[in-house]
Amino acid sequence: MAILSQGETDPDFEEAVMTSDDELEVSIVMPCLNEEQTLGSCIEKGLAALQKYNIRGEIVISDNGSTDNSVAIAKSLGVRVVHQPMRGYGSAYLKGFEEARGKYIIMADSDNTYDFDEIDKFLERLRAGYDFVNGSRLRGKILPGAMTWSHQYIGNPFLSWFLNVLFRTGISDSHCGMRGFSKEAYSRMRLQTTGMEFASEMVINAAKAKLKMTEVPITYYPRAGDSKLRTFRDGWRHLRFMLLYSPTALFLVPGLIFFALGLVGLFALMPGAIMIGHRAFDIHFMILASMLTILGQQVFTLGLYAKTYSLTAHFDEDDPLLVSFYRHFSLEKGLLLGLVLFTIGFVTDAYVLVEWISRGFGALNQVRTALFALTFVVIGAQTIFASFFLSMLSIRREREDQSRHRPKADDQAS
Repeated sequence: MAILSQGETDPDFEEAVMTSDDELEVSIVMPCLNEEQTLGSCIEKGLAALQKYNIRGEIVISDNGSTDNSVAIAKSLGVRVVHQPMRGYGSAYLKGFEEARGKYIIMADSDNTYDFDEIDKFLERLRAGYDFVNGSRLRGKILPGAMTWSHQYIGNPFLSWFLNVLFRTGISDSHCGMRGFSKEAYSRMRLQTTGMEFASEMVINAAKAKLKMTEVPITYYPRAGDSKLRTFRDGWRHLRFMLLYSPTALFLVPGLIFFALGLVGLFALMPGAIMIGHRAFDIHFMILASMLTILGQQVFTLGLYAKTYSLTAHFDEDDPLLVSFYRHFSLEKGLLLGLVLFTIGFVTDAYVLVEWISRGFGALNQVRTALFALTFVVIGAQTIFASFFLSMLSIRREREDQSRHRPKADDQAS
């Protein structure tokens, strides 16, 4: 079939595509910010694909404040335009998704880099029962000039690898801009970010929501016009977001490692210096061990705060690690543990004081003992206060759990 030029309409196609909302199978959503060079071509290709595969669908252009002729071009082609005044890649997509009427959503940028003729690959898997279908440029074909070598061989592979290390999504190209998912899957992903990190959030939240995910190889074309990507700024935003979304990797694992190394060093050096080969590990390394122990506990508890907050604020589904922690944790147990640790340090410090008094307040060589005491007083006191704070953070979650399991009034009446 011939692709419609701007302003032309096909009556048969209008009948197939412009149906009532409950009959729409697909919504193609494209964000737009001054894309007059490519938007018309993208819309025409999207309409052609819908007609070619006999899909009942619509095209939604989410305008992000264009100042060129983009909106006029979209309207001249008879597609729906929605407006998102809040700037940002994620903001534009969120508005478009909310306005989409189809059972399935196909998202793709409006810069002519994606082939809309490939939407059948996405639909085939969505119809087969997958919730989320990701396009993969890295496993497909990247045409010459479509992607810089640093993005193709360093940036995208590294960020996708790192995302999989943290979240185990199994997705090879976590920043591909062409994806498909059901409207129900969209509601389960709970997307919130407004910038370029939106691409990472979608894959991460899809995995956290336990959506049935797969990917399809696609072709990536050179874009026309200037790219809105900023390599280092956007790369950092993706990396930062992944770390913030993974308190386990950012806080818990480093904190536990620091704490364990510090505690081992503290006990090992308490009796005296250790010789390893011709090297002596003495008081300076014990100071380092004390610092690692205190720092490790602080970082670990920050991780518990972050994970608890992510649950109470509904950023995350129930985390098995945290669920297990709260199954055994209570304020009283935390206070008891903190009190025991504090008492160990306090008694040890009391021993140093008694030793000093017995020497007539003279010279005293109890640096190791004092370091040991200081460490346990600090981690004991921190454990006590951390237990109070964790209990405060978990109050909302406990109330929600109770309300979730409380019988409804109708059930009680029956």
